[in-house]
Amino acid sequence: MYGQFRAVSISYKNAPLNIREQIALNEDECKALMLKLQETFGIIESIVLSTCNRTEVYYMTQGESTADVVKLLAAQKAIPSEEILPYAELIDNQEDAVQYLFEVALGLHSQVVGDLQIPNQIKNAYQWSADLNFSGPFLHRLLHAIFFVNKRVVQETAFRDGAASTSYAAIETIETFLPLLNNPKILVVGLGEIGKDVALTLGNKGYENITLTNRTKAKAEELAEQLNFNVSDFEAVENHILESDIVISSVRLESPLVTKALLKKQSRSTVQYFIDLSVPRSIDPEIEQLDGVVVYDLDEIQQRANEALERRLAAVPDVKAIIADAIGDFNDWSKEMVVSPTIHKLKNALEQIRKEEVARYAKKLNDEELKKVEQVTRSMMQKIIKLPVLQLKAACKRDEAETLIDVLNDLFNLEKDVVKNRE
Repeated sequence: MYGQFRAVSISYKNAPLNIREQIALNEDECKALMLKLQETFGIIESIVLSTCNRTEVYYMTQGESTADVVKLLAAQKAIPSEEILPYAELIDNQEDAVQYLFEVALGLHSQVVGDLQIPNQIKNAYQWSADLNFSGPFLHRLLHAIFFVNKRVVQETAFRDGAASTSYAAIETIETFLPLLNNPKILVVGLGEIGKDVALTLGNKGYENITLTNRTKAKAEELAEQLNFNVSDFEAVENHILESDIVISSVRLESPLVTKALLKKQSRSTVQYFIDLSVPRSIDPEIEQLDGVVVYDLDEIQQRANEALERRLAAVPDVKAIIADAIGDFNDWSKEMVVSPTIHKLKNALEQIRKEEVARYAKKLNDEELKKVEQVTRSMMQKIIKLPVLQLKAACKRDEAETLIDVLNDLFNLEKDVVKNRE
């Protein structure tokens, strides 16, 4: 038997942030874990996915338990396994593991339903697996089926439409007026959860000329280094507000940071845009009374996100239907993998018979005659084997393949041929 596909998941659904932080893996660590899976358990097909919300291992196994994989992960991170095992979701059934990977890759299990980043994160994990030759026939077929489904979802449903999180909705709002600006200066004030997400989204989209400022400067410096952005001291934030074309603020203050009095200190010939994601508000809404000032508050941004989320949730049944179609096709193929060795042995057995019979008469034939005999006998073998192969594949769909495999093994003595070939 080829083995069973299984999955281990430690995600935001079961594990708090401090646990997820401890087991988060970068590219090198993901590859190291796959190598450990091979060295320790002989697992030759695996893929490791690690994001801010989840660390997951998908693999083909002949019998190792999912708990053993968690223990290996814990050992790599130098954490007692008993500290993370309670937070691990162990999926030992192949059909459930396949279903789960499809749903994760499509964003059905993301904190933001339909997350736009997860397909690329899956592709990266798949590439790392392929780099080490740990994506065999099963994973290659499964991942390409997932990528095809993702295309169908984008083309046929509203599941990827709009920005369903506050940070994405803020960037989507910016993108409505970015074409009106020439290389605008963007200032991100405050790097809490929302502010950090905004900065990461700007970075993922490839925007430049961005400055980060935060009351804890070290946090701004760390993120800026990661994204290749600029950093400003929070004490100089007012000067940067006046110099910026777009200001996105999520800082928590007792009184507004951006006021009419502040903006009156400048003279601008271009429009200045403000997006306030703070509670309480850090941008005085009255500044919109000034010429050339446009303000979007949290309610407006959140409304955009809520509308997108509603469209995505409405599309979930369509997404699940597309997944079900793909899984049906994939399961048919994976069942056929069970009979592939038998088909291969049957072809070899018949080919051996053909070669032996041709060899008996080869000396009596000239080159032209031998060529014709080869063509005729090869054609006969292809037609002879066609029906058993079709019957085997049909038996797979009826879950009756094992019986037919036994019959073919007995009729053609296939197991004996395998032993003979090995000798």
